[in-house]
Amino acid sequence: MKRPRLLKVYAFVRNFMFSSVNKEFLIFLFFLALSGGFWLLAALNETYEKEFLLPVRFANVPKNVVITSNEDDVVRVTLRDKGFTMMAYLYSQQLRPVLLNYSNYANKKTGRGIIPTADIQKQLYTQLYGSTKIVSVKPDRVEFSFNYGESKRVPIRMAGVVSPGERRYLSDLKFMPSFVTIYANRRLLDSIKAVYTEDLHIVNFSDTISRLVSLRRIEGVKVIPNKVKLMLYPDVLTEESIEVPVMAIHLPADKVLRTFPSRVKVHFTIGVSSVRSIRSDAFSVVVDYAELAAHPSEKCILYLKTIPQGVRNARLEIEQVDYLIEQK
Repeated sequence: MKRPRLLKVYAFVRNFMFSSVNKEFLIFLFFLALSGGFWLLAALNETYEKEFLLPVRFANVPKNVVITSNEDDVVRVTLRDKGFTMMAYLYSQQLRPVLLNYSNYANKKTGRGIIPTADIQKQLYTQLYGSTKIVSVKPDRVEFSFNYGESKRVPIRMAGVVSPGERRYLSDLKFMPSFVTIYANRRLLDSIKAVYTEDLHIVNFSDTISRLVSLRRIEGVKVIPNKVKLMLYPDVLTEESIEVPVMAIHLPADKVLRTFPSRVKVHFTIGVSSVRSIRSDAFSVVVDYAELAAHPSEKCILYLKTIPQGVRNARLEIEQVDYLIEQK
């Protein structure tokens, strides 16, 4: 049953392809492909210039040496040759990282090294076809720094803008790991107190975010790891209030200051998850006796002196109250 059906399909396709109309179309496609092939051959036979990015690597680095400059240093090499050769460079492994001997350039006294362009070109020509010319190499020289294992651990700090969505706030953030190891010369190690992330822009989020972030590069410093996980924990804001006792400060030992009322309300916003942890003794509302003694008045001014962590937009319900000063 299948064989007759296949024969019918084959006959239909053959008749369709070789009908008088389709024969002309096939001839057109043939010459179109042929002309395209000639055009491609002519184009590839032209001379082109193309810029390539090649990493710089070091060979024979002693085990006790740490290269502290950026590991992804590259040179921008502009080559000139026929299109066929450029295609070979683009789509093959012909061009490899520039490999240089560490001991030829390292200055042990300064902890730095300089590689001139001429040495880079010399190494590059060993990889190129004989017809290829190097038009330019940028930068003019490659500098690197190193040390002999001096390091320290420093914390990570966030840089940029992180803002949760409406009616939310950032209740906590964590880096994993929270510390990184930096390698550099002693002067840099002493000056660096923290390593910052690259500028972040994370806004209008409502759920916990986990993101891999890069750390900002510092010239002459190697950071391990150079990427860390950032965890952002938003929380919903809610309006709350709490009664707090009024206390006097700068009050002489032989006097008593009484306020009416003796407790006042403090209004504030806080994350829902932290509401239960807030207590009245975490706030402090005070009257300054020294101010009253210098400027007597019918009412005393209240000051919200202490606010617990996590509380936002704290404000007193009333800012002035009646008072009475008694002698003990």
